Amino acid sequence: MYQITNIVLVRFLILFTSFPAFRNVFVAADPNIISKSQWNGVEAVNELTRQSLPVGRVIILHTAGVECQNADSCSQQVRNIQNYHLRSLHFDDIAYNFLIGNDGSIYEGRGWEFVSAAVKNYNVGSLSVAFIGTFESSTPSTEALEAAQALFDTGVRTGKLTEDYKLFGHRQLSTTSSPGATLYEIIKRWPHWSRTVS
Repeated sequence: MYQITNIVLVRFLILFTSFPAFRNVFVAADPNIISKSQWNGVEAVNELTRQSLPVGRVIILHTAGVECQNADSCSQQVRNIQNYHLRSLHFDDIAYNFLIGNDGSIYEGRGWEFVSAAVKNYNVGSLSVAFIGTFESSTPSTEALEAAQALFDTGVRTGKLTEDYKLFGHRQLSTTSSPGATLYEIIKRWPHWSRTVS
């Protein structure tokens, strides 16, 4: 009986993984999103422009700073980034929609509802997601990479991202090394990555 049950289970798993329609029956767990108030961010200094949802483009960046490994260090890094964006770059708020730490948590920047200020000429209609750290030679944690996928799945499921969204590395849209050579090679293997910028 035990062997028969295992055979049935294996057949079900093969069927389940072979057909996208079956995979979509199950809903992925929501990612752990740390709100701006939870990481002790300040509010935008001016009213932000609302984004028209859903958006069809995701831009992956790195913050080109220090990596973080836990909630305290990641929250501190996000506060530092916001302070730099406000005081030195004179943005209205932190530039990114979301940031991801090596702790596997997602830190709310401008969120889903507002246009970012991360990539000139490409902010409208885009979701900008920055991995905290510099990823020229090092790799984000598995938890961070999985958090990004969970964020995108949630965006599609909740109508914030189109089902056929295209994903780009920052360097495809600007003269920059972001999101770093190592991270860029990783995202090029993700299913929504697009070689062609439109």
